[in-house]
Amino acid sequence: MKKTIATLIAGLFATAAFAQAPTPAATTTPAAAKAEAKVDAKVEKQAAKADVKEAKADAKATKEAAKADVKEAKADAKQSKVEAKAEHKADVKAAKAEHKAATVAAVTPAPAK
Repeated sequence: MKKTIATLIAGLFATAAFAQAPTPAATTTPAAAKAEAKVDAKVEKQAAKADVKEAKADAKATKEAAKADVKEAKADAKQSKVEAKAEHKADVKAAKAEHKAATVAAVTPAPAK
């Protein structure tokens, strides 16, 4: 029992001595650390927002480039289709002309000498 009372009394003296000790560094450090953490969080949030904006801009540019490529491919396909149609028309005309010439030559009798 004497040991317990002695321990409690020693604890009271230690607490009293600890309570009277000035700790200016300990009281200002948490506030400064908290403010610094707040600023760091704000800076990180702004950086993340900037990254998101940049990614969105890149995606938009890529999408526009893809649309332009598709539009160009469609125009090329249409042009080649028109060229193929014109070439086919010319071939048909030439074949008809050949056929007509051959038919006329076969039907027309040779002139008598």
